Amino acid sequence: MSNLFAKKDVNKLLEENAAKESTKTLGLFDVILMGVGATIGTGVLVIAGLVAARDAGPSVSISFVISAVACILVALCYAEFGSAIPSSGGAYTYIYVSLGKFVAHLIGWSIVGCYTVSLASVAGGWSSYVNNMLTEFGIRLPESFTAIPSDGGIINLPAVFIVLCMSFLLTRGVKESKKINNLMVLIKIGIVLLFVAVGVFFIHTNNWHPFTPFGVKGIFAGAASVFFAYNGFDAISTSAEEVKNPQRNLPLGILIALSVCAVIYVVIALVLTGMVSYKELNVGDALSYALNSVGQEWAALIVSIGAVIGIMAVVFAYLFVVPRILMSMSHDGLLPSLFAKVNRKNSEPVISTWLVGALGAVVAGFVDLKQLADLANMLAIVTFAAVSFSILALRKTQPNLKRGFKVPFVPFIPIIAILCCIFLMFNLSMKTWMYSIGWMLIGVFIYVGYGRNKKSV
Repeated sequence: MSNLFAKKDVNKLLEENAAKESTKTLGLFDVILMGVGATIGTGVLVIAGLVAARDAGPSVSISFVISAVACILVALCYAEFGSAIPSSGGAYTYIYVSLGKFVAHLIGWSIVGCYTVSLASVAGGWSSYVNNMLTEFGIRLPESFTAIPSDGGIINLPAVFIVLCMSFLLTRGVKESKKINNLMVLIKIGIVLLFVAVGVFFIHTNNWHPFTPFGVKGIFAGAASVFFAYNGFDAISTSAEEVKNPQRNLPLGILIALSVCAVIYVVIALVLTGMVSYKELNVGDALSYALNSVGQEWAALIVSIGAVIGIMAVVFAYLFVVPRILMSMSHDGLLPSLFAKVNRKNSEPVISTWLVGALGAVVAGFVDLKQLADLANMLAIVTFAAVSFSILALRKTQPNLKRGFKVPFVPFIPIIAILCCIFLMFNLSMKTWMYSIGWMLIGVFIYVGYGRNKKSV
């Protein structure tokens, strides 16, 4: 039982991190762009319109604010951990240090599931935008190779293609790939700004009436749904060992990236629901649809092209995270040593990257992702709640640990963050709860069957 909750030694972990010869290649600007790139994607390009149509109406902007508040509270906890324990394991390592081995294994397993499912679903969204863009140019791909079997196709080949391409890019090394990622993120921000700059002149305030057609219940239901739009900001914490001056740049990067994303989401939601009636936004390409509706076809085409490029940054960020979690768990003996192997030339976890990429490609190409997206949501919320609770534990067990940033008003901020997470969890369906419990049980079986008595390598 004592081994079940054995904690990782903080001082030993910091000494090991200091002794590593990993190259520090990521500055504050790179960290912010990685966070923005991981966060902004299907949330602003797809989810905003769907939630407006189905749950909240124009008040989806308030839904984004509610979710942002919950995420910012959690982000404060991530920022303290990142400044005190700059480790590539992210939330997994934070919880290992504060709550022990078994809980860390479950959270690591939760993160792996969350991001693998997320990258597959994002790849599916990318495929839709590619098809729409090609259609504008008079090119129609065979439906057999652009739809999953349950939708009448054979395989969603574009989704498979983008996952494998991003996997290859990451195996070339962070130093080489970060420049391409930064460019993709800047393009994505550019199309968002273009949409706002053009769309603001076509806002009709009567589209905002009634502002809350589904009532307060709809606003909170919308908040639970758009929470998925903020998944990804925690990806920054997994890059800690490759960040220059992590005690400063990690907390700043996390908070700035999340704040930028929250502002963008609210502005997009207001402009989008002001351009067209929320009833018309039950479409997968809401931004392009709205621009076409007001006669701005040229802008709609640019947004579609930019979305194709920009969403690739989200796939990149998710593929960056999962292999590093697997590598950390492998180092700790919770997974086979295969996952800890890195390329001698660029220190990248090549095997783990290709394994995650292959799994993500299969899921994106063949599986219906609607329910799996909710699974990713639940697993992310569980992780965020655990990190928030871990701050309370770490403050008690490691009061003298050097921290570049401290969560203010402890214990109130972490407790409020936990309560927000619980509230959002209970706004998800019972089926999602069952899938989540099933995934966690698989993690328990892996721990009992392999990782329980293994030692760190």
